Amino acid sequence: MVKRAKQGDKDALVELIMGQNQEYYRLAYAFLSNKEDALDATEDMIVILYEKIHQLRKGDAFPYWSKTILVNCCKRLLRNRNKTVLVETIEEEWCEDGFREREDQLLLETGLARLPEIHQEVIRLRYFMDFEYETIATVLKIPLGTVKSRLAAGLKKLKETLGGEGHGED
Repeated sequence: MVKRAKQGDKDALVELIMGQNQEYYRLAYAFLSNKEDALDATEDMIVILYEKIHQLRKGDAFPYWSKTILVNCCKRLLRNRNKTVLVETIEEEWCEDGFREREDQLLLETGLARLPEIHQEVIRLRYFMDFEYETIATVLKIPLGTVKSRLAAGLKKLKETLGGEGHGED
């Protein structure tokens, strides 16, 4: 299938993408926490895949290659995104349990936002996407040991942020 896509078969590329479309969306959503932005990042990834599929050397690397491109698209959107949270993103029809869950989620997102990007991405990939350490290393193009150290440091900072009264600088 990848070979056909590299030779210009658009249907083969579409089939490759559609076979993983839910995984792509979940990955983008884990980074961006916003449906529209996740869809935008996924669309950007598709355009890049279409333009650069011929550059892929090993067909079996397609899943990692495409997810790396998606992560880079997410990072670009994050850099360009306005840092404010829109009031319209907060749902008014929360029930009591839903409110507590959303409140916890908002606290977690706020804590993550205070972390350096390198720590946010490994935490999101490991705990939001349930990626293995090796997969994270491949997607982010960093050594396995770096994944583990960033994860440990990020979790430590996140615990300090969420549990401490004073919030230190990044």
